[in-house]
Amino acid sequence: MTNEVLLYTNPQSRGRTARWMLEELNAPYQVEVLDYESSMKAPAYLKLNPMGKVPAIVYQGQVVTECSAICAYLAEAFPQAGLAPTPEERASYYRWLFFTAGPLEAAITDNKMLGIEVDAEKQRMVGYGSYAAVLDALSSWFMQHTYVTGERFTAADVYVGAQVAWGLQFGTIEKRIEFIDYANRITGREAYKRANAKDDALAEAVQ
Repeated sequence: MTNEVLLYTNPQSRGRTARWMLEELNAPYQVEVLDYESSMKAPAYLKLNPMGKVPAIVYQGQVVTECSAICAYLAEAFPQAGLAPTPEERASYYRWLFFTAGPLEAAITDNKMLGIEVDAEKQRMVGYGSYAAVLDALSSWFMQHTYVTGERFTAADVYVGAQVAWGLQFGTIEKRIEFIDYANRITGREAYKRANAKDDALAEAVQ
């Protein structure tokens, strides 16, 4: 059984977040690039991820999908990197990791991608309430904290940071100063730069 992580990805996908996590860990990994038209929907890959989406990882016979789960799993699989939460950090770590994977992403998808504006009387029916409420909640946290768990960078910042940086770049997250400052902190990391350089090169190669 190999000690390398196998990453299924595409350079134009959320797979960039998984690669960034692997670079933060300095973990040995291999990459298998899938395309949207064929290999991502091929029977062999659908056995790993029935959703037919990337990223997915395979490590020591275990399959993990969904970026937030991949980040959390890898932090525990490679504890020497120090990106898993301490007992004192677990509450904020899991709170904002799942908040970003759930309410934030759903609100962005509905409001910014699909153009859905939830009526005030129906906001109790959706987990995020409203797009504005989600941004207010997250930005209020970063008004008082440097990272997701406070003053230390963890695996949660890979996922949350990727969502915030991507949202600012493509206009799906408002350019509030607390988001901009946070994005600048996480995108300045060497592992982030390495991961993006590799995916940028890969994107050019597969065009």
